[in-house]
Amino acid sequence: MNVYSLYFSPTGGTKRVMDILAGEWKNKVELDLSVPDKNYGVYRFPRGDVCLIGVPSFGGRAPKEAIDRLKQIKADHAAAILVVVYGNRDYDDTILELRKTAESCGFCVVAAIAAVAEHSIMHQYGAGRPDSRDEKVLRAYVGKIRKKLNTPKAWKDFFVPGKIPYKDYSGVPLKPKASKACNHCGICAQKCPVKAIPKKRPSYTDESKCISCMRCVGICPHKARKLNPAMVFMATWKFKKVCSKRKKSELFI
Repeated sequence: MNVYSLYFSPTGGTKRVMDILAGEWKNKVELDLSVPDKNYGVYRFPRGDVCLIGVPSFGGRAPKEAIDRLKQIKADHAAAILVVVYGNRDYDDTILELRKTAESCGFCVVAAIAAVAEHSIMHQYGAGRPDSRDEKVLRAYVGKIRKKLNTPKAWKDFFVPGKIPYKDYSGVPLKPKASKACNHCGICAQKCPVKAIPKKRPSYTDESKCISCMRCVGICPHKARKLNPAMVFMATWKFKKVCSKRKKSELFI
């Protein structure tokens, strides 16, 4: 049995969750879905393979770029474990959207997990997560999933939350901009998952392409990329009621 970890994780929160889960298997292979020019169509997963597929929830939806890249991949009844990571608000239709996509690729979805990671914009929500409590719960989930994987004749359909049509999501107005501290090193342009930062002009952000994933903010060695602090403050205040209470991880199996 070959085990793979496929993930779209611009700021690392989803990958941290994936590493906890995939760490319960030996010799796993990773596939980063955030590389914009990569040909994902070369990947094929036969029956017997196990693929953990992880994405963050953006406004209650799976990132379009992650979905588009996943759609290039083909599977022949390989088992899929879906992982949706959200910033302590809600994941809404993300699991259902990811499930429908995975099934259209030929995967057999056997389980789904919703887990919390630190919010990529409003960092006080879900701060430090996944933490030790999360890790213990997630590892226990793997034990339950492995039992199901070992008895394929007993696999049955199972419920995941979500509605069709999916929740409308057109992005957020918070777009990172370069400050005077930018020295045009170009790291942000190289790592942007949607090529919203021109390599020849790394101090610029193409807002029509930017998905507000915050990778450029997180990786800039000079802390030169920032959001409008007033807008972040307003967003933090707006979501205080729904984001302040600690949310729990969930397993659907």
